[in-house]
This record gives sequence, structure tokens and C-alpha cells, in this order.
Amino acid sequence: MNRRKFISSVGLASTALIASQALGNIIQPGRKFISMRPPLEKRKFTSKVIEDVITATKLKIKDPELAWMFENCFPNTLDTTIEFEMTGGIPDTFVITGDIHAMWLRDSTAQVWPYLPYVTKDPALHNLILGVINRQVKCISIDPYANAFNKEATGSEWDTDLTEMKPELHERKWEIDSLCYPVRLNYHFWKQTGDTSFATAQWLKSLKLILETFKNQQRKNDKGAYHFQRNTPKATDTLSESGYGNPVNPIGLICSSFRPSDDATILPFLIPSNYFAVQTLRQMAEMAENISGEHVFANQCNILADEVDSLLKQYAIAEHLKYGKIITYEIDGYGNRLFMDDANVPSLLAMPYLGCMDIKDPLYQNTREFVLSANNPWFFKGKTGEGIGGPHVGPDLIWPLSIIMRAMTSASASEISQCLQMLKTTHAGTGFIHETFHKDDPSVFTRSWFAWANTLFGELILKISKENPQLLS
Repeated sequence: MNRRKFISSVGLASTALIASQALGNIIQPGRKFISMRPPLEKRKFTSKVIEDVITATKLKIKDPELAWMFENCFPNTLDTTIEFEMTGGIPDTFVITGDIHAMWLRDSTAQVWPYLPYVTKDPALHNLILGVINRQVKCISIDPYANAFNKEATGSEWDTDLTEMKPELHERKWEIDSLCYPVRLNYHFWKQTGDTSFATAQWLKSLKLILETFKNQQRKNDKGAYHFQRNTPKATDTLSESGYGNPVNPIGLICSSFRPSDDATILPFLIPSNYFAVQTLRQMAEMAENISGEHVFANQCNILADEVDSLLKQYAIAEHLKYGKIITYEIDGYGNRLFMDDANVPSLLAMPYLGCMDIKDPLYQNTREFVLSANNPWFFKGKTGEGIGGPHVGPDLIWPLSIIMRAMTSASASEISQCLQMLKTTHAGTGFIHETFHKDDPSVFTRSWFAWANTLFGELILKISKENPQLLS
């Protein structure tokens, strides 16, 4: 069984339809859009500030279906996935992904990210996000190579994976972005609030583990400390070459055994994640220097950031037959390159969203044109929409994440409007954003409860309401 819950291809459309009908939320002609949020008493966490944002934003959205979707999606993480408690006076927040009761370092950051601008107005929300940071520090300290964690040391369905599993781990797939996302949340929380209560000895240890892990996975002296194999018929769920993946020429980039989709890389130098790592290292350096006075460690972070940044300029850019100079998705340092993009973030498309590249950079624009074209093998266009997918779920299934990210990185009002229309017409009457939908039939979808996609949709609507409000009116 894979991390993503997939609706069987046998009776796929009818299964999705039955599932939606069971929820009682198929749109009927003339139907009023009734909130699909849990009743107030069953919500995991509530914030008056977020409720006020929902109310104010809905007033700006003249399309009732779009307003309904925003109301359902934006608070979905708070409503359904938060497990918050005070442990010894310290905030602790465990965030599940939705239909999988485990906490991914990537997903948990992305799920609470859109609430960050409001933490100074709500002490409870402040503590919730501080609790996520504290929990992520704990997770990284347990194992910096793991991507997903249990709330307690309860073991996992993946205990038989051939790697160094621990009972605290849900899954142990080494992905660079798993260490980048917590730093992103931590850094911007500090900048937003000035709060440094997270800066404990364990926090500093976790930052040093991140640097150590990145350096280990440069694999300059050997294959590195990490290996992974799984007994599975799905090639993207395991690594070749005795669990180390395909070979690399140790030029100094950082190997990522898996992508943010949790799929194995083909060429282990995953380029979007290396860009993300450069930003992460610089943020770590700034926090270590200014919060902890760790000058030597901060310098070490900056040295590695400079090295990887220089190597990206040297190796990551290649001449495409049609699009000129673009950024490649994966390389191996031997000259082999993979021209594609995956929907999961970090992606080539998402780099401006993550702050890794200027949206106006001609190199990004060339790359963007490529990844949103039929020349990207994972770009699909059908009767109901177009967007990027990926091998995680397979051909012809578009990830709404990619449509949202397309709108997030666009300077074109018409393109943003097109993305909004696709999102509005492909939720299969559920009022929520799914993991994927079929390019020709949105009633064929995967994961009816995928909190990251829901919250990110809410973030998009808020961005549009501030920058292009005419698109909502």
C-alpha cells in the first residue's frame, strides 16, 4: 500500500461518485452551498482570527461556489488535522496529513503555513505553530533521514522496510525538502513574531543535524549513511543498487533519494530540492548567528550554501531543443539530465513561491514554459483541465497542487482566472481539493481528504483577494 490512498481503476468513476454521495455533498442544480466543515464542537482547533478572515474574504468572492470552496478548504487543517497539547508548559502540535494518521515534515509545514501571517493577532494560533516547530525539532532529532513520523513510538506498516526504522517513524524516505520545510516555517515564524522560545539546545542540535545530513549526502567520500529498500512491485517505492539509488559523480550537490512526491529519484541530484537547500542553509545561518551566537556553525552553513549555489549554476542549467536554457529536474553529475517536472513542491514550477528564484528571471520563465507544455512528460491536458501530474499516481491524473502553484507563480490575470476556473470545475461536487483528478473526468479522483491541497487553495484565494481582487468580483 502506498502513502497516497488511490481509488481502484476498477469502477473508478462510480467509486468516487458513491464516496461523494455518501458525504451528501454532490452539487445539485439550484442547490444552496452549505458548509462542509465539521460542526463547531467537533473541530480540532478554532481561531477567531481565522474565522474573521474567512468571513471577510467570502464577502469579496461573488461566485458562491468559489466562496463555498474557500470556506471549506482554508480552515481544513485546523478543523480536522491538529492534535495540540501543552507538554510541561511547552506547546506541542502533531499534524496529520488527512486520511493518513502520520505527520510529514513537509506537509505539516505547508498545512499551517497560510496561517502564519495571523499569529500575532491570536495567542492560541501562535502557540499552535510554535508547537509545530517544537514537534518538528523533536522529529528531526529522532532521525533526520525520515520523512514521516508517528505521534508516539507505535511502529508503522513500513516496519519491514530495509533501512534503519525506529518505532517513532511512520516512513523513512530521505527527501531533502523534509529538512527544508521545517526551517522555512521556523525562520518565518521568528521573523513574524520575534519569538525565540523555540531556540533550545535540542533546536540547535536539530539544525546541526540538518547540516550534517546535507554534507553526508553530498557523498564525496562514500555512498553516505542512508540506504532504503522496500519489498514492493512499484519501482518508485524503493531504491536500486542495494538501497543507495543510481550512482552519482560526487560533484558536491546533495543527493535526495526520494522526491517530495515520496517517489524515488531517477538521477539522485534533485535540482528543485537543491535550490531549496541553499535557501534553507542561509536561513539556518541567520538564525544561528542572531539567536544563538553560533558564529562558526553559521559560517559552515553559508559555506555549504555557497558551494551548492555555485554548482547549480554550473550543472543544473541545460539547453533544451525547443525552450533554450532551462533548469533540469534531476542530474547525476556525469552529464545525464532528466527534463521533466513533478506536481509536488518543491518543483521547478514552484521555485518563486518558495523564494528560491525571481519570477521575472528569464531562466525561470523558459523553464516554466517547458514544464507547462506537452514536452514535460508529466503534463496532461484533457476535457476538464490541464496541469502537471507525476509517476506517484500515474498518467492522465492532474494534481490540483500544480494548478494552484501555476496561479501562485503567474503575473497574468487571465492565466490565474483560468486556474481558478479549473479548480472550481474539478472538485467533483465535494467542495474540497483532491490529490488528483482525471483529465477527462473529475469524478475520478484520489484522496478526498488531503489537507495540504485544501489549505494551499485557501492561501491562493487570499493572495488573489489582495493582489487581483477583480478576479473574485
